Amino acid sequence: MAPWVEAEFSALNPLRTLWLTLAAAFLLILLLQLLPPGLLPGCAIFQDLIRYGKTKCGAPPRPAACRAFDVPKRYFSHFYIISVLWNGFLLWCLTQSLFLGAPFPSWLHGLLRILGAAQFQGGELALSAFLVLVFLWLHSVRRLFECLYVSVFSSVMIHIVQYCFGLVYYVLVGLTVLSQVPMDGRNGVVIHCNHRIPFGDWFEYVSSPNYLAELMIYISMAVTFGFHNLTWWLVVTYVFFSQALSAFLSHQFYKSKFVSYPKHRKAFLPFLF
Repeated sequence: MAPWVEAEFSALNPLRTLWLTLAAAFLLILLLQLLPPGLLPGCAIFQDLIRYGKTKCGAPPRPAACRAFDVPKRYFSHFYIISVLWNGFLLWCLTQSLFLGAPFPSWLHGLLRILGAAQFQGGELALSAFLVLVFLWLHSVRRLFECLYVSVFSSVMIHIVQYCFGLVYYVLVGLTVLSQVPMDGRNGVVIHCNHRIPFGDWFEYVSSPNYLAELMIYISMAVTFGFHNLTWWLVVTYVFFSQALSAFLSHQFYKSKFVSYPKHRKAFLPFLF
């Protein structure tokens, strides 16, 4: 096994253990479904738990005891209501912490520690977690809109266990994103207002990863519009040069202020500029 894989598994925490267990469980379920029909487990409860919607209709007849735990599939919208509210709250907390220096609520801080949030210096960049949380929240808003105004749900059902799992999933996934922000910088306490040389992750390559991330966001939008949308690529061109200018000026500031500033670090584009 590669050294980095061994290191990752040696650092298993409650969250990693949970996701690893879920992945292994669903892999096992998939492998069971690939067995010849004669060897496939015939337990009605097992089949009822892994099927939902139209796949329940093609399954063997379901006992009345199983049907007692059915809820309408249209309740899928509840998943995204929870996600929009909960992950919107987490996004608000992270935004307050990153940009205003406000601490997380004490109960949230404690919960993240219990779940095994990163507690080491220079871990995953807080900006990356912020962007992922933004994308997760926007995805949830889009899915909620689709559930309310686009999707046409028939009378098919899901099991109450599947329903509860879906609710818990979107709570856990938001906490997982937030747990990637190192605990040493999560309490939001402002130590001082002096400038220091930043280190770790993207800072090892460019002086202003926030400007690079801004460019990447607009490029992703351009890809969404299509590669032939000239208007948006002109917007991207503007963003490129405006962010490059800001990054260059910041880079010059750091170089003038710190004699020991890393010489391999570029201003805006890794290894290039």
